[in-house]
Amino acid sequence: MMENFIKPFFILYAVLMSVTGAEEMIYAQVGESVTLKGIQQKYTYWYFGETENTNQLAWRNHLGGYGVTQDKTWKVSLSGDSLIINDLQDEQFGTFLFKGSATGQSDFKVTAYKVIKVKVMKSDSVFLPGESLTLGCLVETPQGQMKPDVHWLNPQRVRVKNNKGTLDKTVEIQDNGSWSCVVQNENKAQVSVTVVDLAPSPERHYTSTDSPLTIPCSIPSYISWDHIKQKGIQEVQWHFSPKPSSSPTSDERLRLLHLSLESPLTWKIDQDKNLMPASDATKRNLSLSRNRARVEDRGDFTCSMTFKNGVTLSRTVHVQVLQITSFAGTEIPSGQTVNLSCSTGEPLTSDMQLKWFPPEQSSMMKSDHHGGHLSIKEASTADSGKWRCELWRRNEKLASAVLGLKIEPILSVWMLVTICSAAVILILLLVLTFILCRRSQRKTRNFRHRLCQCRNPKPKGFYRT
Repeated sequence: MMENFIKPFFILYAVLMSVTGAEEMIYAQVGESVTLKGIQQKYTYWYFGETENTNQLAWRNHLGGYGVTQDKTWKVSLSGDSLIINDLQDEQFGTFLFKGSATGQSDFKVTAYKVIKVKVMKSDSVFLPGESLTLGCLVETPQGQMKPDVHWLNPQRVRVKNNKGTLDKTVEIQDNGSWSCVVQNENKAQVSVTVVDLAPSPERHYTSTDSPLTIPCSIPSYISWDHIKQKGIQEVQWHFSPKPSSSPTSDERLRLLHLSLESPLTWKIDQDKNLMPASDATKRNLSLSRNRARVEDRGDFTCSMTFKNGVTLSRTVHVQVLQITSFAGTEIPSGQTVNLSCSTGEPLTSDMQLKWFPPEQSSMMKSDHHGGHLSIKEASTADSGKWRCELWRRNEKLASAVLGLKIEPILSVWMLVTICSAAVILILLLVLTFILCRRSQRKTRNFRHRLCQCRNPKPKGFYRT
């Protein structure tokens, strides 16, 4: 009975397909899930194949009855009248037929679905900038069918021009990510491309002599050390090029540290600037740090990775250190003019400015001073305290430096003590001198009296009394 029904059904299907060519094309990859949407009917049947011995995959009726194939190679289920195929296998690409009827007799409507395999290929999984990348997107077009439109979208979701499913290019940093093969503007196959690189870091780092110094360098989280070793890592190192005015050896490019690639990964110091590398390089953090920045840190710090094929990946951070200097020192008598300078050692760009913040008790207003130089005329004890200079770019504070000033009064307590002490000593010396002189005079008189005590002494001769 069933065979007698199936034969006219496939004859009808063949007639319909030959007249209208009404097949719905669905593009998929091996392992994907596909949903074939059926038309709502009281009686529905799903088949795989185009011949009389076609495989029935599922059926359903309006009375609540349903069933799916017991063939374990098929992972199918029903959602209403739609057929869901999970984990699509290589041999499961082809024609699927949907048969639906309102009465279950001769009013069957047939819809055909052609599931076409899309296969993507790539020349490698992990790349270095400058290497060659080849991507292929192959669509197994059935005989007699027109080839569909195939193109690639890069990770920025931009269509790559002049390709028809095959792409050859030189790898760049921005090629990292998910590439999409687009078939007929709707269906996509994904392929992941990993480009080894250092994580982006700011080109300039601003700090001050009162702030910590941290020079960032790291490996992105999607790149492992296994990826790096796979591409033939040869060297990981830090270099420093001092700013000309900050070091007498400014023309030199100094190697500060290098990473020993033997297990465990260990940093080796070449030039000791008291910079501490991150504790565990296996966590992809290659940064350097110190508790306080120094003026000698002004310059370019370069973190680099060199591979055996000659490719070098690097990040350079230009460090600018803000510093306040006082031309007269930090302990100054009151009444003098104090000149302060705040600078990174380089000219500021047009969108940057310096702001001064005097101590709270100072008579100078913070809003009045926006230059690199500040003059405190006739400084008083109220000007003692912490003077702060901040570097701003538009509405962003970049760095802040602090200088402590001690303004001594003209006659300080110690000066008064010193003057009084000197006066007392001088008075004591005068009194002592006077006493000694008086005693000397008395001794001279007593001596004369002992030599002659006559009432009328004779001018010459010697006689008895």
